[in-house]
Amino acid sequence: MFQDISLPDLLEKRKKQNHTLVDVRSPNEFEQGTIPGSINIPIFTDEERAEVGTIYKQVGPDAAKERGLQIFSQKLPTFISEFKKIETQITVFCWRGGMRSKTAATVLELMDIHSTRLSGGIRSYRHFVVEYLERGTFKPDFIVLNGFTGTGKTAILKKLADNGFPVMDFERMSNHRGSIFGHIGLNPSNQKRFESLIVEKMIDFKDTPFVFVEGESKRIGKVVIPDFLYEKKEKGLQLIIEMPVEERVRNILDDYHPWDYPDKFFEAFNIIKKRIHTPVAKEIDEYLHEEKFAEATRLLLSHYYDPRYEHATKDFQGEKIKIEAKNVDDAYNKILKDLNSKGLLGSDQVIG
Repeated sequence: MFQDISLPDLLEKRKKQNHTLVDVRSPNEFEQGTIPGSINIPIFTDEERAEVGTIYKQVGPDAAKERGLQIFSQKLPTFISEFKKIETQITVFCWRGGMRSKTAATVLELMDIHSTRLSGGIRSYRHFVVEYLERGTFKPDFIVLNGFTGTGKTAILKKLADNGFPVMDFERMSNHRGSIFGHIGLNPSNQKRFESLIVEKMIDFKDTPFVFVEGESKRIGKVVIPDFLYEKKEKGLQLIIEMPVEERVRNILDDYHPWDYPDKFFEAFNIIKKRIHTPVAKEIDEYLHEEKFAEATRLLLSHYYDPRYEHATKDFQGEKIKIEAKNVDDAYNKILKDLNSKGLLGSDQVIG
């Protein structure tokens, strides 16, 4: 018989050994929010879940269970084969730690695939996330990458993370680039998923002296940065990255690939069009229609994004350091050099 595992015990076990968490809810439920790092092996598709739910409401629980069993029995071989691919210890979960995860764990046990079931399901994890954020405390200082749009701040954060520095990438967690065009080609996170990813990073970095972040607005796409973290960002050490406009345009095009989504970019531009001087807006409009994205981007920077950035950042509370760089690699190296000269980096950390 399978055993239940509490959330604190599960979190502790994940620290010590490889462990696979399997969300057995429907794909749409999984998409709306899960425990970070989990995989989805659903018992029901979204349509099957809706069908069983309708039977539960209109006929009753017994009829719903019978229909659910009929559906699940037909997909048992595929379900089991997916679990056989997992080479670590397994914990399954559903919403409340109820019927779906119990069914999954029971079937796995019958097939000699041992697993535990998360007591309380993902609901217990959501309570944990909410309570963790309600504490409103995070000790590490923030080192904030700031600068005009296109200065490669996200790319620099990635380079820092790849080299072992603590990084909290709000844009990556929100799956949004933080601009009116930032959702294009992506599937932005909702608030629940965003908060879960934030808490995971807070736990990972709770004992570090500092964390690198980007100078984001409070709202990124669909999500909002918690107040206490946003205030910490505003008071952090501000690294103001400056880069030639042509390099900024190149960075933006490399990141956004507007030629893959020309209609989406035109739709997004129409939202901000009225905020740009009419002759300039008309010129940008023409460039977008002609798919001259470099020219359109250059005008958007000088007539929309740069003025907005200057207004939004004029009241920075933290110390400011200007970083003049030719490109992303140059900015990365100069950031580490400046922080090292200020004694902010440990002697064991790689410079350059």
